[in-house]
Amino acid sequence: MAKYDPNLSLIFQALSDPTRRAIMARLGQGAVPVSELARPTGLALPTVMRHLSVLEEAELITTVKTGRTRMCSARPETFAATMDWMAEQRALWEARTDRLEALLASMVDEKP
Repeated sequence: MAKYDPNLSLIFQALSDPTRRAIMARLGQGAVPVSELARPTGLALPTVMRHLSVLEEAELITTVKTGRTRMCSARPETFAATMDWMAEQRALWEARTDRLEALLASMVDEKP
């Protein structure tokens, strides 16, 4: 696995909410202020801040306060480590399904 080892449970829990996924999708375009992230959600600012704190705890985003503006940006390295884990899981399951397919093919060939 990658040198950076995030807590996968926190990451998947954070991404389980559609609002947080929408926030992450927006942050994929670049850093933005919290007010811009809150606008399309229709949620109160404290609610959006709670969503951001969950994302920050999972190390999916960073926030920096400059004056009266809090800027949010994504942390792509967290996604890279998560993708590494997912690739390992995919390879494991593909190998299992390949073995199952081979077994079924051999059973069909053996049938009289």
